[in-house]
Amino acid sequence: MDFESVWNNWHDAGEYSGVFSIRDENGAVFEKCCGYRNRGESLPNNSDTAFGIASGTKLFTGLSVCTMLDGEKLLLHDRLCDVLPYKLGRISRKVTIHQLLTHTSGVGDYIDEEAEGSYEQMEDLYCNYPVYLWEDLEYYLPMITKLKPKFKPGERYGYSNAGYVLLGLVVEAVSGIAFQDYVRERIIEPCKLLHTGFYRMDSLPANTALGYFDDEDGECRTNVFHLPIIGGSDGGLYSCAGDLDTLWRSLFSGRLLSDGMLEEFLKPQVMIAGAESYGLGLYRNENAGKPVYYAVGGDFGVDFFTAYSPEHRITLSALANTETNTFPLFEAALEAMIAQSGSC
Repeated sequence: MDFESVWNNWHDAGEYSGVFSIRDENGAVFEKCCGYRNRGESLPNNSDTAFGIASGTKLFTGLSVCTMLDGEKLLLHDRLCDVLPYKLGRISRKVTIHQLLTHTSGVGDYIDEEAEGSYEQMEDLYCNYPVYLWEDLEYYLPMITKLKPKFKPGERYGYSNAGYVLLGLVVEAVSGIAFQDYVRERIIEPCKLLHTGFYRMDSLPANTALGYFDDEDGECRTNVFHLPIIGGSDGGLYSCAGDLDTLWRSLFSGRLLSDGMLEEFLKPQVMIAGAESYGLGLYRNENAGKPVYYAVGGDFGVDFFTAYSPEHRITLSALANTETNTFPLFEAALEAMIAQSGSC
């Protein structure tokens, strides 16, 4: 598979700051490490650099909820109002765990990515709710519970950050520990993910990339004042290319979920468009009956995707500490992989 040609033909390759990695069972088959994790000190990105993955965190949230379903501590069609010990305001009492996982709950979203100007929404939100106070998931509730539902529960697919915040609160209510601790104990540590964690923005460990973006005046700045101080269940985890590869292989080897729960996690739960569907925390796309599973994310100073093909046993990941759009690279890499399969 000619991934080098894919990379060379990608329009933004020369401006990329991050790690683009293709891995099989034996390790990296193609990898590019570009740019700096810290521009001020000219510290380069490398294969072990941890990057913010924004909404890629939802993959970990979906897995966390599914471990609870696996342990029968929670049921897929339990109602949110029966699980959470909070006043839910305008959130429908009919909303279920399944609907939250599949983005079909219709819960009003504190950052509505279906609406225009989502970045402006975030900037306005952070003026009213300073980022240095976003330390626990309960802090999000006043932003969410006052919002009018977008649609009736189960009516359609509608991407929801708020829905995944609520899932994080479900994990906390059922487990009795902080969501971030649950992810560490049930996913990060068992899979031995060495460079993955919910790191505080004001206390990043060594070899972690600062995120960079251009402000409205064209000045390059870090994202320290534009993201919550610590990530939650809808976004904000840090990870690296090798850890993501390990996570996918742990998942498909049965280390995280039972066979029945894994099948439920992966299967199409709701169709989005064409061959694209959503499972219980990840996207799925099929070509000639061969699925590829993936998670994506983007935020101030963050662009991310990771994908896994069970047929080829290959992981494709791109982690960037700028807002470069890597989705065309993702699509081209998938096409190359599919084309090679078709020629065999």
